[in-house]
Amino acid sequence: MEQTVEQKLKALYDLQTIHTKIDRIRQVRGELPMEVADLEDDVAGLETRIQKIKSELDDLEDDIVTRKNLIKDAQANIKKYEAQLNEVKNNREYDAISKEIEIQGLDIQVSEKKIREFGFEIASKTQVYEKAVADLDGRKSDLDAKKEELDTITAETEKDENELVALADAAVKNIDERLLVAYTRLRKNAKNGLAVVTIQRDSCSGCFNQIPPQRQSDIRQRKKIIVCEHCGRILIDEQMALEAETAHA
Repeated sequence: MEQTVEQKLKALYDLQTIHTKIDRIRQVRGELPMEVADLEDDVAGLETRIQKIKSELDDLEDDIVTRKNLIKDAQANIKKYEAQLNEVKNNREYDAISKEIEIQGLDIQVSEKKIREFGFEIASKTQVYEKAVADLDGRKSDLDAKKEELDTITAETEKDENELVALADAAVKNIDERLLVAYTRLRKNAKNGLAVVTIQRDSCSGCFNQIPPQRQSDIRQRKKIIVCEHCGRILIDEQMALEAETAHA
């Protein structure tokens, strides 16, 4: 059966009332879901950074071990070449072996310099690592506290919210598709989520702009759907709102 304009307006206002209650419940949670998500991102980012620094520190330690082994090999080679000096038969052999000893000595100096550089880099990265670990502990602590707060609020409101969502799903079925599209668009664009509003003190209670007397009279007659000329919200008279509240009391 085709609905009258009055029935359409009542159905829209009923849906708006339910959605407003849902909005209020979700406002209690406020920014907590977003804060939890941000903290989870921070924790994940810090864990990745810590793992990267740890890998770099391990590589530096390996580099130091490699350089120390090179020093040991060079020292062993020097001893071997020094022993060979006692057996040389001419100046050419002596110069060649002496050159090898000199090269091994330079390799030792290079490795010792690299070890010192690696040591400085390890000290610097260790400070960064320790700060990142401390930051991670702090973020995890904040995350646990925010999650607990969110879980508490959710537990307190979840039952009511689920019941209201079910009511909203049922209420939607009583609304013309074209009107529902317009209603949904208005709700999305309104900061307070209000698509259907009443007249209060001769003004739109959504944007507070004044409504001309003749337009108010048309709204009270409930013969056609009228929107605010300024904000586009659907307007109903205060008596209809009062009747709806009384019916749901």
